[in-house]
Amino acid sequence: MTSSHAPHRSASEAPFTRTEAGAATGRRDQQALAEALAHVRRQLEQTSKHSSERSKPRPRSALAPFEAAADSALARIVRAFGLTPFETSILLLGTGIELDSTLGKLCASCHGDPSRPFPTFALALAVLDGATWEALAPERPLRRFRLIGLSEGEVLTERPLRVEERVLHALMGLESLDARIARRTRALSCERPLAKVHEELANDLLGTVAGPLAPLVQIVSDTPGEAVLLGARVWAAAGRRPLLLAAADVPSDAAERDELMQLMEREAQLSSVGYVIDLANGADRAQQRFAAALAARTVAPLLLAGRETVPVLDRAVVRASVPAAPFEQTLGLWRDALRGLPVLEETRLRTLVAQFRLDADTVRGVAAEIAARVSVGAPPEQLLWDACRAQARPRLEDLAQRMCPSAGFERLALPESQMRVLRALVGQVRHKALVQHDWGLAAQSERGNGTSAIFAGPSGTGKTMGAEAIASELKLDLYRIDLSAVVSKYIGETEENLRRVFDAAESGGAILLFDEADALFGKRTEVRDSHDRHANIEVSYLLQRMEAYGGLSILTTNLRKAIDEAFLRRVQFLIEFPFPDAELRERIWRKIFPEAMALAALDFQKLAQLSVAGGNIRSIARNAAYLAADQGEPVGMPQLLEAARLEYTKLARALPPHEIRGWL
Repeated sequence: MTSSHAPHRSASEAPFTRTEAGAATGRRDQQALAEALAHVRRQLEQTSKHSSERSKPRPRSALAPFEAAADSALARIVRAFGLTPFETSILLLGTGIELDSTLGKLCASCHGDPSRPFPTFALALAVLDGATWEALAPERPLRRFRLIGLSEGEVLTERPLRVEERVLHALMGLESLDARIARRTRALSCERPLAKVHEELANDLLGTVAGPLAPLVQIVSDTPGEAVLLGARVWAAAGRRPLLLAAADVPSDAAERDELMQLMEREAQLSSVGYVIDLANGADRAQQRFAAALAARTVAPLLLAGRETVPVLDRAVVRASVPAAPFEQTLGLWRDALRGLPVLEETRLRTLVAQFRLDADTVRGVAAEIAARVSVGAPPEQLLWDACRAQARPRLEDLAQRMCPSAGFERLALPESQMRVLRALVGQVRHKALVQHDWGLAAQSERGNGTSAIFAGPSGTGKTMGAEAIASELKLDLYRIDLSAVVSKYIGETEENLRRVFDAAESGGAILLFDEADALFGKRTEVRDSHDRHANIEVSYLLQRMEAYGGLSILTTNLRKAIDEAFLRRVQFLIEFPFPDAELRERIWRKIFPEAMALAALDFQKLAQLSVAGGNIRSIARNAAYLAADQGEPVGMPQLLEAARLEYTKLARALPPHEIRGWL
């Protein structure tokens, strides 16, 4: 089969738009088709004249070969699919029966049977010039690309020939898209600007995908949207209209997949489209394998786009890794998208670009959203920041618990040394643009520019509240991931769970709080068996992703001594949350009650005698509030004493008399 590319279409030209020039071309295509059908009709008429002479063989046509105008739709289809003159005549025979009601009578006359007013392969063999059996072989273009269909019947050569509606429209020069393809795909816009480094990669790939023996290209990016946009740009530069097919929409049934493959190959020639299969958006491993199976067999122009390559059997594969766009190029995309909007001053814009990793398509979408909302008087700076935060939410909501921070730094009761470290951590995240990009630190690091921290301390000492305070201060989303639920006994599954979390969080710059980290990292032991080896691999993978992650990741642990030194060297901050002494407990008690709560005279020094952590203090205050509400009284020492007894019962501990001495 020969390959051809349609003339390059400008990015602004809408697909399937009917212009005056297009209408004139359509009329020429229909005229060329009418002349070709007339030629086939004359061949049938010659045979029909002799249909009554049963004793003599039917004469084959003596007409001169017909050749359609080179610029007609018919000629383009003949060239695209590599049809022989006989295969072209069969195609026209099936087309004519759809367009000319009298052609059925001619077919019946040629058959010598009025009950058979339809063309068959046997009729084509008897009537048309250049007849060969190979034309009806499954691997030949007529059936390989579903240009001709065969209706039901016992004898292959006697089954009625038919032409599908999509092929009929193409022969008439009508722009359309097969409905079965349209249901599974969507058009990709090429108007979105790409970072210069991505434009250069698209130009490099253009030469790779050209030609009938081109290898399969897999475009790999940590941000799959970038890979999809880059694939769209490659096909647009090749003169093809890019269509996106999600791997989740590739059939799992082999027969259905083969049918889709044939339709895709046919549409690639009829409409000059190129396909980008998205391996990342909602596709699981099985669906990715089905997409790879389709890619392995098809000759349709196709690119795979995802976060990682998938194995494809029996086909040459080229991996194209999409580099992260340099900071200044991404900044330029934002400036172009926000042009004309009074949104952010330069310093704040640079902070936003450093915090959120969004592909070019998402950048334009966020800018369009802000343009619509700014007109109604909403504060543009906060709108833009919140719109960027929201980008990762749809993917993260199924993987982690989003927490709404209820505590700021003013609510924390920690020693001053710990508060200094927390403020330093916030400063590192806040000033990433200045230090990493303006001052050039990012260019000197190969491990990524993320920030990681370990919060260590007994339960209830404020580790989660500290993470909430950081999220509130930085105005970022906070997601809690329970590592005890992420860790799996099956080899490779823990890393897969972690990968999904980090990949989903990347674009939204969320703070990731890995709770109960003791489930994953303890002191790494000497490798004695495969389980020890795999446990170390899991820890190494977590460290690798934390370093590469562009946002802030926090691990909490109750067992500071269980963390080995090699682990500590690879995180930026270690903050110990100590069990509170009497002074800290008094500060916690003074901050624990909301201003609106009715309080009796409370002795905070006496309350601080109770030797419990901050989490227990919150539980006691909460239970005391409900007891007071039930009694119709303000919260006082009697209710707090009863709530303390309830808390100690829950802890399976006896309430020491000296800790509640003087409460009543």
